[in-house]
Amino acid sequence: MTDLTEIKCEDPELHPGAPMNAAEVKAWFIREILPLEADLMQFLHHNWRNKSDLADLRQDIYARVFESAHREVPTNARLFVFTTAKNVLINRVRRERIVAFDAVADVDTFGLAADAPGPERIAIARDELRRLHSALDQLPPRPREAVILGRIEGMTGRQIAAHLRISEAAVSKLIDGGIRALANILYGDPSNRNGA
Repeated sequence: MTDLTEIKCEDPELHPGAPMNAAEVKAWFIREILPLEADLMQFLHHNWRNKSDLADLRQDIYARVFESAHREVPTNARLFVFTTAKNVLINRVRRERIVAFDAVADVDTFGLAADAPGPERIAIARDELRRLHSALDQLPPRPREAVILGRIEGMTGRQIAAHLRISEAAVSKLIDGGIRALANILYGDPSNRNGA
């Protein structure tokens, strides 16, 4: 992948607009880019394991988008922000000579070459996924929904609380109880696998 500054104007979705003055760029950024912050942070959260880097990554993305907008403003701000985010993450991985295995959450997101798993590993993974799905089905509805929203869909405690119309503390209790119940179902005493 290329750095943001290397993206050419061939893609009309990314750079079809004309240059603007500083005040217009600032207004555009506030109007078009800042409302995407929650989605951007969720994308970064899903695709970068080191959570302490997320604020720096966001700022780097914002700086690149803002700088690029001074040259030419994209008509599709969302596509441009997420393309920039993807490029920033790829560049960050490439800059690090030795990357910890857990640095990137989803290598496939970046199109980086990885050894494809063999048929045995695929079968094991599918079996584990079936077991997890079955275990999730055994949970009571509220803990199941909280676990799915928080651990699978990546929503924050605040987002889950708003969605379920409960307090963040209640969300935390639901997720903790749901995870404990899942662990018991999956790894606990086989005679005590009736849910939570």
